[in-house]
Amino acid sequence: MGQIRLDGIVKSYGKEVVVKNLDLTVQPGEFLTILGPSGCGKTTTLRMIAGLEEPDQGDITLGDRVVFSRSSGVVIPPEARHLGLIFQSYALWPHMNVAKNITLALKEQKISKAEIKKRLETALELVQLTGYAERYPSELSGGQQQRVAVARLIALRPSILLMDEPLSNLDAKLRTEMRASLKRLHRDLEATTVYVTHDQIEALTLSDRVIIMNEGQIMQEGSPYDIYHHPANIFVAEFIGDPGINLFSGTIANGALDCGAISIPLPDAIAKSSGNLIAGIRPEKIDVSETAIDGWREVSTEILQPTGANTILEVKAGDTPITLLQPGFMTLPESTPLWINFDHDAISFFDTDTQQNMRTEAG
Repeated sequence: MGQIRLDGIVKSYGKEVVVKNLDLTVQPGEFLTILGPSGCGKTTTLRMIAGLEEPDQGDITLGDRVVFSRSSGVVIPPEARHLGLIFQSYALWPHMNVAKNITLALKEQKISKAEIKKRLETALELVQLTGYAERYPSELSGGQQQRVAVARLIALRPSILLMDEPLSNLDAKLRTEMRASLKRLHRDLEATTVYVTHDQIEALTLSDRVIIMNEGQIMQEGSPYDIYHHPANIFVAEFIGDPGINLFSGTIANGALDCGAISIPLPDAIAKSSGNLIAGIRPEKIDVSETAIDGWREVSTEILQPTGANTILEVKAGDTPITLLQPGFMTLPESTPLWINFDHDAISFFDTDTQQNMRTEAG
């Protein structure tokens, strides 16, 4: 298994700097997802690891081998980096059947026919395409074509996998199935994996560690749990989560954050300060009751969005909109009163000027 290390990577297109002095280490066998909006530098970073783009500055090391160094003049081409690649397009040869698409690279490596046959059978079984070896790409669905691309990697058995939005062309059901396939692939190959996506569900479900990028810089890195529950700043808090986090601007007064229609008690360390803050809480961290409870805040139901297993509720406390997420399929008439209570341990407090999470900074 190979470690991936990027040191001081800078990449520009003309006057636009798309990756800014990036330092990143991916541990052997780790599944790392680079998550961020379009144009944040995530795909460029992946392409530089693959050798498809050259950095302006910095070093890239795969395992114990430097594959790029601007200062030392080292540039190892993509085909010599021994990587497995899956992109948004399936990149299958239309004139070759499934078996030939999967085994082409193996034949070029002079692997024995018996070993190639064994790897082909294993790969087809792992992606649930046994019996499809003689079919051509035009005879396959989009999900099946993507599984052929995955099978090609399984057969190749690389120690490093790079994936650039491989599921974005699939419908929702196929994306769910392919997430499971990719997770099995990573487990079976024990390969160091870098996965690029703008889809937070993919990042949260697949990753050992997530890096969130914006404007060529890392905004936060950590486990999916930490990224979701302890966002380092407002950008991360808003980018992760569906439905999105509730944010309330207010003024510190008498040990609480006065947000107008609602008042939020503050931790002692923050309550001693003064000025303005922004409080954030996930919709599922707000308790809901259909009957009055002493100390809970009454709100009015505006919109219900049942999604099947859960229901998204848009409510108002006075003029303040609040989003709630409740388990089950709820049906309530418009303007139905509800009573809510915040899980105070789940509230983040962000500095209005720096937008940094004060609880994260405090440790």
